[in-house]
Amino acid sequence: MGSYRCCICFTRKFRWSEAKPAEDVREAFATYAEGGAHMTADQLRRFLEEAQGEAGATVADAEQIMERVRQLRRPSHLAKLSKPPFTLDDFHHYLFSEELNPHLQPQVHHDMTAPLSHYYIYTGHNSYLTGNQLSSDCSDVPIIRALQRGVRVIELDIWPNSTRDNINVLHGRTLTSPVELIRCLKSIKEHAFSASPYPVIITLEDHLTSDLQAKVAKMVMETFGDMLYYPDSESHKEFPSPEALKKRIIISTKPPKEYLEAKSFKEKDCDTQKENDSNEEEAWGKEVSDIQTEFELADKDEEVQDEELADDDDDQKERQNAPPEYKCLITIRAGKPKGHMSEALNVDPEKVRRLSLSEQELVKAAATHGADLLRFTQKNLLRIYPKGTRFNSSNYNPFIGWIHGAQMVAFNMQGYGRSLWLMHGFYKANGGCGYIKKPDFLKAGPNNEVFDPKAILPVKKTLKVKIYMGDGWRMDFSQTHFDAYSPPDFYTRVGIAGVPADTVMKKTKTIEDNWTPVWDEEFTFPLTVPELALLRIEVHEYDMSEKDDFGGQTCIPVSELRPGIRAVPLFDHKGNKFNSVKLLMRFVFV
Repeated sequence: MGSYRCCICFTRKFRWSEAKPAEDVREAFATYAEGGAHMTADQLRRFLEEAQGEAGATVADAEQIMERVRQLRRPSHLAKLSKPPFTLDDFHHYLFSEELNPHLQPQVHHDMTAPLSHYYIYTGHNSYLTGNQLSSDCSDVPIIRALQRGVRVIELDIWPNSTRDNINVLHGRTLTSPVELIRCLKSIKEHAFSASPYPVIITLEDHLTSDLQAKVAKMVMETFGDMLYYPDSESHKEFPSPEALKKRIIISTKPPKEYLEAKSFKEKDCDTQKENDSNEEEAWGKEVSDIQTEFELADKDEEVQDEELADDDDDQKERQNAPPEYKCLITIRAGKPKGHMSEALNVDPEKVRRLSLSEQELVKAAATHGADLLRFTQKNLLRIYPKGTRFNSSNYNPFIGWIHGAQMVAFNMQGYGRSLWLMHGFYKANGGCGYIKKPDFLKAGPNNEVFDPKAILPVKKTLKVKIYMGDGWRMDFSQTHFDAYSPPDFYTRVGIAGVPADTVMKKTKTIEDNWTPVWDEEFTFPLTVPELALLRIEVHEYDMSEKDDFGGQTCIPVSELRPGIRAVPLFDHKGNKFNSVKLLMRFVFV
């Protein structure tokens, strides 16, 4: 029983209810147990193979599941003495276990031998910032956290220190406090491969004189040693593969003679955007804008001078004579748009490169040069970064980049909100290794035709999602976290993020006064581009008088979903997994 205060002198009592097996679970148990009260290992094997789509499941696999359930549900000294039969409650416990019944494929399973340009790469923006873009501290801590999450591209802005005899990392011309470059490099070395063995790319925003560039070269060489990969020649026709670069560190920056120092941000831009940011909803409450809206907004936005495109003639002259030891470390040579966009997207058959565009420039380029973008990204790397006025470290809709083949969609990983949830979810694919093979349709066709993200395509696959129930909030939250006067009233939002034709959100009914809500509702999602679709799931607690409370979220790559009845863990608004909160769901592909 749980007691809640009502008025001043009275309390209301509510009975806790344990999570009971859903009707579909009961039916599955009855079917495969052939009407019996217990299930044998061979019967469980048949369920795994036929209902869960786990081809090749063996009796030994089933026995291992049964043994693990016994260990989890019974005291260890009793579990060793006997092997009790596998009951309906045991079956339900197995299905609701993330450990025993995961919803995603856990291993790397994509071909990792293609050039880097054939992959989406988990990319951070201003990776050293702990908070906003103007006044937060710079540190190696957010870099470590990003690497532990599987991020493969770390961005460092490098500037001379106050005495101009050493190198700091900071967001230039702002009030951010610096951190020493050597500290960041050492942390990258220590944590680079804690979550993935595939290469880490360090993108440098270089604001240094030639003598300090030489110092950086020495620092990088001494810190990384044999881990550092750099080519024999200044340019190559094709990037190496992630497989060939396992456990290697790569440097990417603009060749020094092309690098241009940042100007101060415009005060008028700062003032207008601060007003906009202050009006934003809570991080989790602001919905991701759809791609069509982004195109419309791009036409209305004023041009914003961004640090990566600004010019400083004096600084350019100063770095003409960059030290050769610095130049030779650059594996991925970057550049900025020059002249017309069609020129910037020109593909050179003799060498590959990286091009950086702001989110605004990408939207404008997609509207006028969509086919050129797709052809460029088949061989070269395209990096997209947040517009310069995202001072609160917010993010944009990543699908604008992904559907145009952009490999490096750079995000502020220290922020949070629905856009970042999409990024976290997208890179759960391929074992969470940080590299995801791009779909074949993003390659050029036999007549050099390319994918049109705006085209209305036929439905390729239909996903049916059934939400049975949820549990775990009682363990992870205080009794009065959601409501001081009664148990929570949970509902679930479920939908698809992807190309415009597939994007949709739906909602279950609200279950009142229950810590273990049972919705038992099914939703159908026709998908035209399932290869890029993400299943979005959010749980909220209905509040009549105030804003609804957040109860958990997750985003799941549709292409990685394992069919059948599965346990789905939920995450908090920062993307950290709850200890206990999870949903029981069923996924069926038609």
